[in-house]
Amino acid sequence: MRILLVEDDRETAAYLVKALKEAGHVPDHAADGEEGAFLAEANRYDVMVVDRMLPKKDGLTLVSEARAKGNDTPVLILSALGQVDDRVTGLRAGGDDYLAKPYAFSELLARVEVLARRRKPGEAETLLRVGDLELDRLSHTVRRAQTSIPLQPREFRLLEYLMKHAGQVVTRTMLLENVWDYHFDPQTNVIDVHISRLRSKVDKGFSETLVHTVRGAGYMIRDSHR
Repeated sequence: MRILLVEDDRETAAYLVKALKEAGHVPDHAADGEEGAFLAEANRYDVMVVDRMLPKKDGLTLVSEARAKGNDTPVLILSALGQVDDRVTGLRAGGDDYLAKPYAFSELLARVEVLARRRKPGEAETLLRVGDLELDRLSHTVRRAQTSIPLQPREFRLLEYLMKHAGQVVTRTMLLENVWDYHFDPQTNVIDVHISRLRSKVDKGFSETLVHTVRGAGYMIRDSHR
């Protein structure tokens, strides 16, 4: 599960990031509300965990603005303010759950997992984003910085799979099975050729590289400026 954690306390954030990773999840951390808002808009997450009191932009404003932009990612709000009125305010701002401090990590993890399960079975993301790159799964179009990028069907499937796993290493085996429907290694350079073509279309002419080769492991698409 990919989780956005917006928490300004360094020790708390470091602890939660470590614990979430140990639980098998992929957390991204933002140290203030503005960075959190940027990441929430630039990427797709399964759940967002947002502290209420944040520098630059408070957590409730972050959540309400995200909702206004159509972001429906489930949100768990963390706060030292635990009175009924505080919880109601957090939920009305767009939060899906509210956890008062101090809390046990086991409870936070359980609430995060429940929020992730609340999404309708089979509900698919129709718009994938990584940085300024957008892929629309309904119209089968790709744009970067408002520039249309024409892709062949296989290139589209390859980019779609990479973007669905943005920030994660995708192995050759994963690509062969999920993009080419191979359950064996054909011992060809078909993946390298398609990655090269995709990189030339997605990254050529732009200052930031999104498609990366992870030597000895596979490939990854990510926003390098994060």
